[in-house]
Amino acid sequence: MGLPENIFYTKDHEWARIEGSTAYVGITDYAQSSLGDITFAGLPKKGDILKQGEYCATVESVKAASDVYAPLSGKVFSINESLADHPELINKSAYKEGYFFVMEFSNEAEKANLMDAASYERYLQGLSK
Repeated sequence: MGLPENIFYTKDHEWARIEGSTAYVGITDYAQSSLGDITFAGLPKKGDILKQGEYCATVESVKAASDVYAPLSGKVFSINESLADHPELINKSAYKEGYFFVMEFSNEAEKANLMDAASYERYLQGLSK
């Protein structure tokens, strides 16, 4: 499953691609694969203030509904409006077209709570044992 190197990951299978003080956020390829065909994404609203580790979105599939947690604290800058009509983008392109929202994060130190690609890959290997 190649994991993008320029992305940080959570144990709840969210990702954050950080560019300066902004972060693109979504769920990992592992998460979308586990959920199956995604049928709905409930996103936060532009302007919402998020706290790291707290609920911020919902994703539903033919198998289950799952909560999504903020990988970082900050303010939602924009949402991926394409997901309203095309939630399957999450299945097709979890790290690009299937991102959920963009946020301006407020606490640089929180990045230390996230995993890099190598650490996340080791974490996933531990789950499959």
